[in-house]
Amino acid sequence: MAAGPKARAAAGKTGPKAKARAERDIADHGVIGNLATIALVACDGAIDYMCWPNLDSPSIFAAVLDADRGGVFELSPQIDDPRIVQMYLPDTNVLLTRWMGSDASAEITDLMIDTDDAGEAPTRLVRRVAVTRGKATIRLRCAPRYDYARVAPSVAIKEGCAIFSGKGNPSLRLSGDVDFVKAEGEVTAVVTLRAGQSVTLMLDEAHEELADADAIGRLIDATIARWRAWAGQSTYKGRWRDAVTRSALVLKLLTSRRHGSIAAAGTFGLPEARGGIRNWDYRGAWIRDSSFSIYALMRLGYHNEAKDFYRWLGDRALHSSKRGQLQVMYALDGGEIAPERSLGHLAGYGGAAPVRIGNDAVTQLQLDIYGELMDSIYLSNKYGEAISHDRWLGVCRVIDYVCRHWNEADAGIWEVRGPPRHHLHSRLMCWVAIDRAIRLASKRSLAAPFTRWIKVRNAIHDDIWSNFWHEKAGHFVEERGGKDLDAALLLMPLVRFVGATDPRWLATLDAIGDRLTDDGMVFRYKRDDGLPGKEGAFSACSFWYVECLARAGRMDEARMIFEKLLRYANHLQLYAEEFDERARLTGNFPQGFTHLALVSAAFYIDREMEGHGRRDWPA
Repeated sequence: MAAGPKARAAAGKTGPKAKARAERDIADHGVIGNLATIALVACDGAIDYMCWPNLDSPSIFAAVLDADRGGVFELSPQIDDPRIVQMYLPDTNVLLTRWMGSDASAEITDLMIDTDDAGEAPTRLVRRVAVTRGKATIRLRCAPRYDYARVAPSVAIKEGCAIFSGKGNPSLRLSGDVDFVKAEGEVTAVVTLRAGQSVTLMLDEAHEELADADAIGRLIDATIARWRAWAGQSTYKGRWRDAVTRSALVLKLLTSRRHGSIAAAGTFGLPEARGGIRNWDYRGAWIRDSSFSIYALMRLGYHNEAKDFYRWLGDRALHSSKRGQLQVMYALDGGEIAPERSLGHLAGYGGAAPVRIGNDAVTQLQLDIYGELMDSIYLSNKYGEAISHDRWLGVCRVIDYVCRHWNEADAGIWEVRGPPRHHLHSRLMCWVAIDRAIRLASKRSLAAPFTRWIKVRNAIHDDIWSNFWHEKAGHFVEERGGKDLDAALLLMPLVRFVGATDPRWLATLDAIGDRLTDDGMVFRYKRDDGLPGKEGAFSACSFWYVECLARAGRMDEARMIFEKLLRYANHLQLYAEEFDERARLTGNFPQGFTHLALVSAAFYIDREMEGHGRRDWPA
């Protein structure tokens, strides 16, 4: 699909003047990856975000956060007044960006090599530029900046390759059939090609065996075939196959092949609002996001990936503290998330500072994570492999923790950095945790303290109905004793706590539609959360709202809003964390939570339209 007008205008600014322009829009990017890390490729041919060699490693390119200091890898075809078109090769994460002018056309194919299941496969970035009509000059500039743009590399030209090195950082090699010109911390090159000619460039680590153009060509073909074979495993045949397949491919990109975990998003520091301070690092594996991943992948038929996530989640329960407490998030390898730090040397996207790495929300109490964990373990056992004895003992520790702590105040799903509150959503998910544990123990004939668990589950149920229903307002409320709404309430029917057509729930759904929804875009809440500035509408909540409408039987309204939300994606059907008031993408990108919610909504609406809505999945 063609890039939007803003993207086309920015992409046309090639050559020296391109360096001085404003930062590229979040939406004007595609994403590529290799199940170890990802890179953002802008519509003007610049890679302006990449961490090396893993998703949670320090960045080498971060110009999207600071155009001057961040580091960038630019390829710029010099074509007068081009139309820019960016697309994925069908059913792949291989990106094609085309410049089409009156007298010449050129295209860049961007990908990361992914040809096997080896957990230690090297990170290899490939960029192939070709002229398809006429003649065009291509300008290249590769300027990596190590350690979150704190270290400019030394540069050497050896055997026709550019070698970037810095103390304590990986030695990178840029190879290709061009004449590299050394400069301070970067290399440049200029090459003129005619129709049918191409140049292939590879960025890898200098200790790897150097591949020639023919070998790289075979690797490209193998990577394309691998992505298509994976996409072809999807069992989804519904009306929105393109959007659902792209969402599945995004989720796969956020997956760690080595560890089986999934990152919440591909980036750090992309803000919820321009110029604001709501700039977080989402490159960790949240218990919540990883759990929802299992729903989406199982619905699409990706049982191997769901099994890998289930094992990763089960290991978190297995290795929980002796008292059963879990962390909110983990590093992709299951270890500790780094403490939150500010990168004061980076200007921030649109001036949004400070740019942060690490995430102090890991220290918060978020009681809802236990429900998401247990729901995913329950589903994985119902439709997949049986839980092991040791993992079940870990689950029992976790459920006993929930039984002791469900009535406490916490930070809640949105990780608000203020005083703890008694959140309905946290209560709801504590109920889910115990309910699913009881169901799993019954289904698998596992030993469990049923009497005690059932007593606590019923107590949570009664607490929600007694203390979170506001009689005067006529709807459920976000916190005990409060009057405000919260979009997390949309999960109440989705986790089967309340019927989707229960009168009290329908009143709450209408209230959310009236007060938190703007033209189909749903805000998480509209109250003071202790931080200056404002946030946008939350993309995942918008898709939850659609699914709730459909489950309530309001199919025309659900379909109309769903179609709007599909149009709010960028030109490649990718979503960030939030929408601003004009439905532009804001926040970290791409955001797994949004794509998970899209899959769930599409799946349910399709089933309802086919007359299968009464056989809701999962039971």
